[in-house]
Amino acid sequence: MEPRTPERQSATARTLEQVGPRLRSLRTRRGVSLSALAEATGISKSTLSRLESGQRRPSLELLLPIAQAHQVSLDELVGAPETGDPRIRCKPLVRNGRTVIPLTTQPGPLQAWKSIIPAEQCRPQPCTHEGYEWMYVLSGRVRLVVAGHDLVLGPGEAAEFDTRLPHWFGSAGDSPVEVLNLFGRQGERMHVRARPQAREERAS
Repeated sequence: MEPRTPERQSATARTLEQVGPRLRSLRTRRGVSLSALAEATGISKSTLSRLESGQRRPSLELLLPIAQAHQVSLDELVGAPETGDPRIRCKPLVRNGRTVIPLTTQPGPLQAWKSIIPAEQCRPQPCTHEGYEWMYVLSGRVRLVVAGHDLVLGPGEAAEFDTRLPHWFGSAGDSPVEVLNLFGRQGERMHVRARPQAREERAS
């Protein structure tokens, strides 16, 4: 193996010195806090902070989970310029019988996804958790149950609700439904509400 010359060693050192600023710049541009990145990567906040300030030497073990959390290549973290490709490569997941397509590619307080709910999921099973959710119906008829409200939403209608209240949504008809979801873990609100449907329409 060819020995490393002083010039190569110097170039490597300069590259490593710039990793920390690149990490901080990428995180701040995307509006991701150290706490959110620590949760997504399993790396402590103090270690992430030392990496960004240059007090901790970057290693593959640390950079890999950070690259995965930001959905970028390692090259972007160690010196290659961003490609500027705006496309999101969605990977559908199946959760509780529903197809979920993530639409966000980085950790953060707001998450977006598309849900495809089969027609047979029509019996309410309310749940509660921290956060606030906004939903927009793309196709089909969605039954939304939130606390004492029982609504039916059609295409183009939207609703928002506090997820600390018992809530559930599913199909209100004989066909699958498609819904766009935005979820704020810290209670962020989108300020769009759907009008309640008439009782006769809900019963149809």
